[in-house]
Amino acid sequence: MQRLKVLLPLLKNRFVLVGLVFLVWMVFFDSNDLISQYKYKRKLRQLEENKNFYLEQIELVKKDKEELFTNLEKLEKFAREKYKMKKDDEDLFIVLKED
Repeated sequence: MQRLKVLLPLLKNRFVLVGLVFLVWMVFFDSNDLISQYKYKRKLRQLEENKNFYLEQIELVKKDKEELFTNLEKLEKFAREKYKMKKDDEDLFIVLKED
């Protein structure tokens, strides 16, 4: 009962009422509400993880590229392993492992 006596005059005050309506609007109904902000932050974290993954992959590819252009033996090994290339006078056997 005591709380009701304190709360009733506050709810009759139009500034408090407008403030509460504004707060409810911003938290639940606005285009930048709390749920949307949470989703945006989660998406941002996921994109940053993807960015870090792709930056690492770019570094690996640059390293492989540098090795391939500087070492002919590595270039031949790479061509044989990745693209299954062979010399004219040799046979190629591909062994597949079944899981």
